[in-house]
Amino acid sequence: MSEESKSLAGAAPGAPGRPDPGAYPHPIIAREGWPFIGTALAAAAAAHWFLGPWWAAPLWLVVAFMTQFFRDPPRRVPRESGAVLSPADGRVVAVERAHDPYLERDALKMSVFMNVFNVHSNRSPVDGEVRNAWYHLGRFFNAALSKSSLENERSALWIRTPGGADVTCVQIAGLVARRILCYARVGQRLARGERFGFIRFGSRVDVYLPTGTRPVASVGDKVYATETILAVLP
Repeated sequence: MSEESKSLAGAAPGAPGRPDPGAYPHPIIAREGWPFIGTALAAAAAAHWFLGPWWAAPLWLVVAFMTQFFRDPPRRVPRESGAVLSPADGRVVAVERAHDPYLERDALKMSVFMNVFNVHSNRSPVDGEVRNAWYHLGRFFNAALSKSSLENERSALWIRTPGGADVTCVQIAGLVARRILCYARVGQRLARGERFGFIRFGSRVDVYLPTGTRPVASVGDKVYATETILAVLP
């Protein structure tokens, strides 16, 4: 991550900022993971009881993997005006001028790739109202590839900030990811850092920003949902 990005974001978890506006009653393990963890735990316990610890060992590893995958720690929201926050944990794989296929405009595109070891809870990059939403069926190419933005299964939100800036945030399924969950609805007002969705098992999030937006994060940077500033709106 660039030094400027660290400085703007307040850097590490727990840095000064306002409380997470998207907090919900179970912030450590995401509710989306409860059925998976419960099933894996029951299978591991049964195997341990009836077959012994050696036979159960692979299943306990599955429990450990599921628990780390569905973790969803609380985050602090940076105070900086005009900041566009990372909607996901992962690595930045694209910072480029591109065509926004949803709003039919030229835009700055920034993409974050999530592997199976990242937190997969998705959070709003800006304050604003959801003006429209789209869902497209598609393929399941590796989400690190640029073609996944237009060919993979995806769910997109058009968010208009109080200042009138239009931001498009796109959840994209990956090679392993087979389930995109988006809870935001048209007309809903989202706060920066508010939890709006989840993608299971590795994926990508694209953000299309107005031309003139100043990127802060760079390709290769490791970013954290809500806590890392990707860019600053004009």
